[in-house]
Amino acid sequence: MTEFADMRTVYGETLLKIGEENPDIVVVGADTTDSLKTKPFGKKFPNRLFNVGIAEGNLITIAAGLANEGKIPFASTYAAFLPGRCVDQIRNTIAYPTRNGKSGLNVKMVVSHGGLSVGADGGSHQQIEDIAIMRSIPNIRVLIPADTVAVGKLISLISQLYGPFYMRMARSKTSVIHSQTQEFQVGKGIVLREGSDCTIAACGITVPMALEAADALKQEGISSRVIDMFSIKPIDSELLEKAARETGGIVTCEEHNIMAGFGSAVSEVISEKYPVPMRRIGVRDQFGESARDSEVPLLLEKHGITSIHIANAVKDIRSKK
Repeated sequence: MTEFADMRTVYGETLLKIGEENPDIVVVGADTTDSLKTKPFGKKFPNRLFNVGIAEGNLITIAAGLANEGKIPFASTYAAFLPGRCVDQIRNTIAYPTRNGKSGLNVKMVVSHGGLSVGADGGSHQQIEDIAIMRSIPNIRVLIPADTVAVGKLISLISQLYGPFYMRMARSKTSVIHSQTQEFQVGKGIVLREGSDCTIAACGITVPMALEAADALKQEGISSRVIDMFSIKPIDSELLEKAARETGGIVTCEEHNIMAGFGSAVSEVISEKYPVPMRRIGVRDQFGESARDSEVPLLLEKHGITSIHIANAVKDIRSKK
């Protein structure tokens, strides 16, 4: 039976754990400390949580100031607001500065409510441009975990690595696909399923879809390799080149605009390293729309982000090989 768990809950629990281990870890919120599950951190460490209110530019500026004084701030709100409302502050107060000879400040930007699956708030709050924005800013590393195991492991990991990070979590509960023994390394993808006919590379909530597509394709005699590419920047170019050479085709899937998103990052690597047929599954350069929680699967289907669409893309690529 598939297990489902909440990324934000694990985020809050992990902050408590690493906060006990490292007194330099602080948390900055923008009136979303309840939703992001960071309020318990403030209850345990009342002098280390700063709720700046609905002022996302200020959120980033305060986080930058804390980092400049040697703290390790985790700045959190919804993806629609970070990066949506504060790109200038992210670029110029976090990514651009140099501290102690190191590029960028040591700020961890961790958001939720990314992509289409945020519920009824509609296109204005469905952040489908954040990968494109954040991966284009120098010095910022971009991570999109697929499940709660990845969230816990990656939060602990980036707290120990210097430099600015952007990590996007989902609003809704997600299926657990990784074991607690799985190791994560920034810049390295994880092969979840071996295969020889085509590769499916996915990130975030589309990783379970990729696995479902591989299962369906197996019933038709098609062997699909599945990769969790949680590290969008830096991206695992060696693993992608190996997959291209060995399987001859790649399908990408993301809960994001296909313009300049994860699929674009993969195609940049493949076009330079080992060109093979590719298909990108994602939002086709249009805004989302309102959908109740129960309707989110229908919204994803409308935008072609399903295991069926992934499987069809694999079959289309195989017909071109």
